[in-house]
Amino acid sequence: MTKKEILDAIHGKMIISCQAVEGEPLYVEEKSIMYLMARAAKQAGTPAIRTSSIRDVIAIKEETGLPVIGLVKIQYPGYEGYITPTMKEVDDLVAAGSDVVALDCTLRKRGDGITVNEFIAQIKEKYPDIILMADISNYEEGINAWKCGVDIVGTTMSGYTDYTSKKDEPDYELMERLAKDTDIPVIGEGKIHYPDQAVKALQTGVWAIVVGGAITRPLEIAQRFQKAIENSK
Repeated sequence: MTKKEILDAIHGKMIISCQAVEGEPLYVEEKSIMYLMARAAKQAGTPAIRTSSIRDVIAIKEETGLPVIGLVKIQYPGYEGYITPTMKEVDDLVAAGSDVVALDCTLRKRGDGITVNEFIAQIKEKYPDIILMADISNYEEGINAWKCGVDIVGTTMSGYTDYTSKKDEPDYELMERLAKDTDIPVIGEGKIHYPDQAVKALQTGVWAIVVGGAITRPLEIAQRFQKAIENSK
């Protein structure tokens, strides 16, 4: 699919994130099972899937035929970010057929000594036709990524950096400001737990939203119920 076709397909819709990393209940060492979550997501009507790891990108594309926003979560020494932090992960995602490559575009420390601006430039030079989604945590980072020439800005990291608010709800203000002040699609992502929050997020003016844990992480879902029950006693 072309960039325009992908962006048109997701406009006003909910992308579902289907991820399981090592240590989580739905991570199976022997093979990816995330294609089953993606199958359910497709049947529910999602226009695209966001997923982590090369094997999940491949399995989900084979299962669903939907465009995939791919990323790799890996923690390297000296890097504060862990979403597609180096060119190796970008290379692997491109080879796996990721339609969009998501990467950490916060302004945190990088172990290779270059800035995120330089990293984006290197990626665009190597892969001129790549579609990049910048995962950011605040307004400054979103504007910076936009000016660096990324194709999509996502509010993914709001609440997950040391310098952003830890509220357990979507960052509607950030979504609204970036949607208003940039001329590229903004995707609202992060802490969208309930359907009414999804609706409210879309009403901020973002291009689309991503919902993950509330749909595809059963441990988190079960814990949310248990916490509510305990708090009611």
